Amino acid sequence: MDDNRMGDFLRACRAALRPDDVGMPSHGTRRVAGLRREEVAVLAGVNADYYTRLEQGRERNPSPQVIDALSHALRLDEDARAHLYRLAGAAPADRLSPRRTECVSPALRQLMEGCPHTPAFVMSRTLDLLAVNALAQALYSAFTPADNLARMTFLDPAGPTFYRDWNRAAEATVANLREATGFEPDNPRLRELVGTLTEHSSDFARLWQSHTVRGKTQDAKHFLHPDVGPLTLTYQAFDVREAPGQQLVIYHAEPGSPSAYSLHLLGSLHATRRQDRSQHAADQTTQRGDPHW
Repeated sequence: MDDNRMGDFLRACRAALRPDDVGMPSHGTRRVAGLRREEVAVLAGVNADYYTRLEQGRERNPSPQVIDALSHALRLDEDARAHLYRLAGAAPADRLSPRRTECVSPALRQLMEGCPHTPAFVMSRTLDLLAVNALAQALYSAFTPADNLARMTFLDPAGPTFYRDWNRAAEATVANLREATGFEPDNPRLRELVGTLTEHSSDFARLWQSHTVRGKTQDAKHFLHPDVGPLTLTYQAFDVREAPGQQLVIYHAEPGSPSAYSLHLLGSLHATRRQDRSQHAADQTTQRGDPHW
C-alpha cells in the first residue's frame, strides 16, 4: 500500500473540490483537478510551503489544530476527518487498538443466534465475516465462499447480480476498507487483501485511488437473491466494545413489506435445506453401519 498515505489522501480530497465549492473565485487556466495547493493553504490558514510538504510526505506530524483546519478547508465529513487524524498519528489512543485474533465471543454468537428472523453477522475492519447467524448465511448463500465482503463484491461472479446497485455497493466497500488503513496501515491481512483486489479487479483499483473514506453505520441495501428475488433491507452497524475493530451488523426489512415476506421465505427455505442435509448425512451414516448379509 501507499507509503505517503496522508499526502495521497490530502491530494485526493483537494482534487475533489472546485473553487465554487468553497466560495473562492477561479483565476486563469487551471492545470490541476480541483483546488490548488495554495488555495487549500489559504483556506486552512497555513503556510503554502508547509502544506506542500504535507502532501509530499516531507512533513508527517501536523498538530491537531492544523488537522482540524485542513479538515474544515477540505470539507471533510466526520469519517474522513477521523481518518486524517489517524493517518497523521494524532488519533486518540483508544482509537488505535492493536491487532488481535479475530475471535467472536460465545456471548455475541449466542446473541446473533437469538435473532432468527433477521440476518446478523460480525465482521472485522478488513470486512472478513467472522461469524454469521442462520439467516445471514442464507442471505449470502449465492457466494462461494461467503468469507469477505470486499472479495465477494469484486471477485465473486455472484457479486454484480446479487447487489442490485453494484456501483454503490462497490464504492461503499472500498470506502470502508480505506478507513481501515487509518487504524491499522501495517495489518498484513489488509495489505494482502488490497493487493489481491487491485491485481484482479480494475474497478477496485480505480476506486481505491479516490481515497474516499466511510465507516458503516446505517443504510439501505438492495439485493437480488437467487432464491427469493429482490430484497430491500436496512442495516445498523454496532461497534463491539470488547473487541475493537469488530462490528455487529444487523439487517431488517420493513414490517409487512414484500421484502419482509421474502426474508421469512428465505429463512424457511434455508431451514428446510439444512434439515434435509442433516437427514441425508444421518441416512448415510446408518447405511455405512449396516451389516451386509
